[in-house]
Amino acid sequence: MDWVAEFDRRVLECPRTIKIVSEEPMHRHTSFHIGGPAKRMAFPSDTGELAFLLHLGQDCGAQPLVIGNGTNLLVSDEGLDRLVIETSNVNLLESGAEPNDVTAACGVPLARLADFACKHGLSGLEFAHGIPGTVGGAVCMNAGAYGGEMKQVLIGASVLFPGEKPQFLWVEDLNLGYRHSLLTEHPEAVVLAANFRLTPGNPEEIREKMRDLMQRRKTSQPLEWPSAGSTFKRPEGHFAGTLIDQCGLKGLTVGGAQVSEKHAGFIINCGNATCADVQELIRQVQERVLTETGVRLEPEVRIVH
Repeated sequence: MDWVAEFDRRVLECPRTIKIVSEEPMHRHTSFHIGGPAKRMAFPSDTGELAFLLHLGQDCGAQPLVIGNGTNLLVSDEGLDRLVIETSNVNLLESGAEPNDVTAACGVPLARLADFACKHGLSGLEFAHGIPGTVGGAVCMNAGAYGGEMKQVLIGASVLFPGEKPQFLWVEDLNLGYRHSLLTEHPEAVVLAANFRLTPGNPEEIREKMRDLMQRRKTSQPLEWPSAGSTFKRPEGHFAGTLIDQCGLKGLTVGGAQVSEKHAGFIINCGNATCADVQELIRQVQERVLTETGVRLEPEVRIVH
């Protein structure tokens, strides 16, 4: 019996009522607007259902893939023979045990988290307001922008490893670095929720800083086009966008994928781009930059097959 049949059978026997759909197009769930159908997609409503689905999927051999807003994913055109678990409804957000603490479930958008902190007069998450991802992915990747990053405000996170019970890992245990953590080394693990410690501040000053950072994003980044954000990690001692621009690659196009003419660090979907288009464009950019500058660019976008 394949994993789909076993999964469907066990879901029918389950007392929980969880939304599950078949052959769901992944292009509806990624910011690139690219990706074929997932065999099954589930939509848990809380961390308990998320943990249940992970264990069930693993037991059935489904190779679960947990996603938030899909803002850092490039999904295969052929689709995914996997159980995709979409966390937008796993979105509990509340004040923590201490006055300056905030607790957020993995599916909480970073913009909502930053707004919540602002309304409560808490500073430290202004940098996160314009990042389009969710808390789970942000912790895994130590998301950051404009001099701020998750490790500066994170207390720790509740993490689920396959076959185990959830455990709380302190920020020191998570080994957060540039677009890296213990969890990027263990992609089978999932963040369920995270705790943050912030600093008291003036709500209007916090709001003004968030407005300023958002305006800087709009001015410098191609937010009007589908993309997965920065395509490449920042190479040590360089900026990927600057290197790509210096090689004259702005506007380079493969199929419907293009190196943005506004910011060379972004590859955009400017017309029904396929996963294959984006991958070929990434390859060409890497090859040209390595040949002309000696710098090897490493993709930041996660390619999923």
